[in-house]
Amino acid sequence: MNKKIIFDRNLMYKNSSFNFIGNDEPGGKASSLILMKDTIDSVFKDNKFNDITVDIPQMTVILTDIFDIFMKENDLYNLALSDQSDDIIANAFQKASLPAFIDGDLFSLISKIHKPLAIRSSSLFEDKMYEPLAGIFETKMIPNNQFDTKTRFNKLVEAIKFVYASTFFSSSKNYFKAIKKDIKQEKMAVVIQEIVGEKYSDRFYPAISGVARSYNFYPTGKSKPEGGVVSLALGLGKSIVDGGKVWNYSPEFPAAPPPYNSTNDMLKMTQTEFWSVNLGKLSEYDPIKETEYLEKHTLKEAEEDDIIKNICSTYDLQSDRIYSGISGYGPRVITFAPILKTKIIHLNEVLKKIMEVSEEKFQTEVEIEFAISYKPDNIQSARFGFLQVRPMVVSNRFVEVHIEDYKQEKIFIYSNHIMGNGVNDTIKDIVFIKPNDFRAEYTRAMSKEIEQINSSLTDKDINYILIGFGRWGSSDPWLGIPVVWNQISGAKVIVESSLPDMNPDYSQGSHFFHNITSFGIFYFSCKNTQKIKIDWSWLLKQKIITETKFVQHVQLSSPLKVKVDGRNGTGVILK
Repeated sequence: MNKKIIFDRNLMYKNSSFNFIGNDEPGGKASSLILMKDTIDSVFKDNKFNDITVDIPQMTVILTDIFDIFMKENDLYNLALSDQSDDIIANAFQKASLPAFIDGDLFSLISKIHKPLAIRSSSLFEDKMYEPLAGIFETKMIPNNQFDTKTRFNKLVEAIKFVYASTFFSSSKNYFKAIKKDIKQEKMAVVIQEIVGEKYSDRFYPAISGVARSYNFYPTGKSKPEGGVVSLALGLGKSIVDGGKVWNYSPEFPAAPPPYNSTNDMLKMTQTEFWSVNLGKLSEYDPIKETEYLEKHTLKEAEEDDIIKNICSTYDLQSDRIYSGISGYGPRVITFAPILKTKIIHLNEVLKKIMEVSEEKFQTEVEIEFAISYKPDNIQSARFGFLQVRPMVVSNRFVEVHIEDYKQEKIFIYSNHIMGNGVNDTIKDIVFIKPNDFRAEYTRAMSKEIEQINSSLTDKDINYILIGFGRWGSSDPWLGIPVVWNQISGAKVIVESSLPDMNPDYSQGSHFFHNITSFGIFYFSCKNTQKIKIDWSWLLKQKIITETKFVQHVQLSSPLKVKVDGRNGTGVILK
């Protein structure tokens, strides 16, 4: 987009319209939506799925030249590129002024739109195939429901400056350091987009948020990798992209039983909370906090809103069974069974079609974020909001792993639940959570210790194998170790070992997971029930380089050999 684009205030009245402020680039996130707009409009224009309207929610993009002007006019680069804390940087950006010539456009926009808005990053490097930066920058959601236009304008401006500031937060700097790119080359565009959802009292949220991937790294049952996988959640998509508890299913077999060993496991591992935009009174004013206007709620509140009747099941204690829909007074379980099994709307068919046309457009496997809203008493008028699409990295290298080919004493780690494809025979360093010291209540502290060791290793360009318990990268510390990507950026092989009371399913819809796949990192999931276990006794005898309260870093005299067969989902690490 190199030609001059004039902001058109008339476009703000039209559904699925795109508008632009500035003269330069729209960034990766916006570019992907621009690329898909005509396809989505044409494929779904005849409303083939007449119970679901499909569109890209209307958006205005502030192009990258506005960011350049903002940074230079306010002399922010020295502070932004310094080692100051995120809070200091964010506060300095809030005190700065946006270029005066865009105020009129922003004021006009906010005066006409009264729906909650998502102010989202769209940097130059974001959503690239091999360097995606998924979830690295911030998004700010605002209620946009204040009575006077000036207040709503001020809240919009605060959100834009918060997204600008996130370009230079420590997580961003560490990420750029890890991928060996100069953060000075980064420029930020900003997407202002309506949030798909409905108002329930002082809450605003979609009935369903989701992430669909056209390639499934962990197929179960009869499903195949190319059949894809979908993650669904009640409420805002933050539950999914942050690695929380969600519902995963294969589009090939939407009604297949979930991959849990027991009803009790399913009750423990399914969604119990959801996110919404707070339309009521704020608990505190905090423009540099991502969740300033967001709130968490229980399923009871969603039931009061009459929204979960179409997406939940009910657990019956007497029979120890789960029944689709609301039935009696047992605990509600967010399984989406009424939609996936009885097809009260054709959600799965829409998702399969969208993945198909997106793959054709990008000429590769894709990941899609979406949200669905409907009136509780009229689900047949559902709206499917296409929010984001990014390419996936799937290796086609031919590698075979047959466990019978290896002597037991040579195997360090084996798994038939892996992600990735290829061979690595260069790694001599292993960083791991000490098995005897692991406690779920200390997982945040473990993240900090891993970050320190990771930093020392990446400074020396040393790659390593990372081993821990539960789900890596979850926002819920009780599901695993809540690291963000830059805290483990030197890991080229990641291993998660489940425990009897910590056995979450795979978080394929999270931003953390997307970054792992894009960088070609091998990921081993070792169930506590599998026959061949991690050889902890061998590992604990190796030379210790660094030891903290929960973490050890050991170094071997010669490299390990890592082989990953992505076609058959098997991988081995040989001593």
